[in-house]
Amino acid sequence: MSTIALFGANGTIGSRILNEALQRGHQVTAVVRDPAKITTTHPNLTVATGDILDPASVAAAAKGQDVLVSAVGGGDGPGHVATIEPAAKSLVAGLRTLGEAAPRLIAVGGAGSLRTPDGKQVWDADGLPDFLLQIMHAHGDALDYYRTVSDVHWTNLSPAAGIEPGERTGTYRTGTDELVTAADGSSRISAEDYAMALVDEIERPRHVGRRFTVGY
Repeated sequence: MSTIALFGANGTIGSRILNEALQRGHQVTAVVRDPAKITTTHPNLTVATGDILDPASVAAAAKGQDVLVSAVGGGDGPGHVATIEPAAKSLVAGLRTLGEAAPRLIAVGGAGSLRTPDGKQVWDADGLPDFLLQIMHAHGDALDYYRTVSDVHWTNLSPAAGIEPGERTGTYRTGTDELVTAADGSSRISAEDYAMALVDEIERPRHVGRRFTVGY
């Protein structure tokens, strides 16, 4: 059993990470700006108020935990896009204040910077809306920042090109910087299986200090 502090626990992906972790018996502290938005009840769940853009708040949430998870991804509206890279820097700054006692950091990433079979990147595809491109490039900037960090144990998890609520199939495939695609060329993952992959990484760390991706 791990102790986990989770930022963004009330979002589409964060809520599924929360449920997956609780179902596996982990102790989770959901860190949100408005605790009233967390409607889940569970004996292993604690709800705390915090701000991911405040390093002191990050440090307070992370202290004594085994893992700090950020599910703040920018998909909830234009105002959230601008927080993605600053959130990454705030998370690292907060963890640095804890020194060797800092927990691991696992951050939800984006698919835009993944390489496609034609040698390009997902964000190079024609016809992508501007808002989606902004999210993709913000996640790319955050990943570039994480890759400069050597004194915090971080992992960045990119989804497949398509991720949405669906079924927890219990199966997925992993990659590193290459988009995971099916035989028909599609690239997708349910939010439920993405959450499973993230909690698997909590339980069995295999990608410390790097990005990995999941898909069917």
